[in-house]
Amino acid sequence: MARALITGITGQDGGYLCELLQAGGDEVLGLVRPGTQSPVPAGVTTLAGDLADAESLRAAVLEAAPDELYHLAAPTFVPASWKDPVGTLTLVAGATATLLQAAREVDGCRVLVASSGELFGAASVSPQNEDTPMRPRSPYGVAKLAAFGFVDTLRHKHGLHASSAIAYNHESPRRPERFLPRKVARGAAAIKLGLQDELVLGDLGAVRDWCHARDVVRGYRLMLQQDEPGDYVFAGGVGRTVGELVDAAFAVVGLDPQQYLKVDERLVRPSERTPPVGDITKARERLGWQPETSFQAMIEEMVQADLAALAAS
Repeated sequence: MARALITGITGQDGGYLCELLQAGGDEVLGLVRPGTQSPVPAGVTTLAGDLADAESLRAAVLEAAPDELYHLAAPTFVPASWKDPVGTLTLVAGATATLLQAAREVDGCRVLVASSGELFGAASVSPQNEDTPMRPRSPYGVAKLAAFGFVDTLRHKHGLHASSAIAYNHESPRRPERFLPRKVARGAAAIKLGLQDELVLGDLGAVRDWCHARDVVRGYRLMLQQDEPGDYVFAGGVGRTVGELVDAAFAVVGLDPQQYLKVDERLVRPSERTPPVGDITKARERLGWQPETSFQAMIEEMVQADLAALAAS
């Protein structure tokens, strides 16, 4: 049994990770921002902490004295980082540095920091692996790169068991609706139920690498079970277009998406020079990890969940 502290306990990844750790008999504590109204998973002891308040983060880590610290909390909506680059850097990189420093004061504490495929940005190759040069192209990606650098630096300077999980897009029915796959799943469900007439999207040819959040957090846990720390890419390993995502969602409800789809040019963003696809070779060979939920099964789960939720409301 381990004593685990999870930041971001009320988020998608935090919830799935909590369930996984509790199923294995671990004690789970969660860092919760003061005043939050988000529900906390059952059986979790909560500690107050704010990413913008360094002292609250340090105090929470020292009070919890965890064997494992999973730092998942961060702004996650990439477009929003353009509105507040400085705030994004503080909440992502600054909070990570604070937590790593605090973990050094807890004997034997192992740390995982959730990073992102946004690190690679304008990568020169596809797929990307742990050794691919990192060239982020958003304030969010830059902040994640700074946090990644803190992990690597403190690991080598102080021997801290700290690792970065470079996760590509990972989804589930728990994903907020502002994220594209959930928007598509809910749109397909709403159209099937007659609650809306069309689904408005941007570039249908944009490529992403999607996998299930349950699979990604399983990788997180495996990383902290290793004798040596390290950085790992977690992804589906396959690039799919937004159009393929739409087709998969509408197939669940038995509708032709072309009858309901509308492209809004204002939502089209410049496409990447190389497709953002993750190479999971290292995770497969060293951790024995690979996705267990197929892309189609993930999308079906999301659409079915939205069908049930919309019908109930």
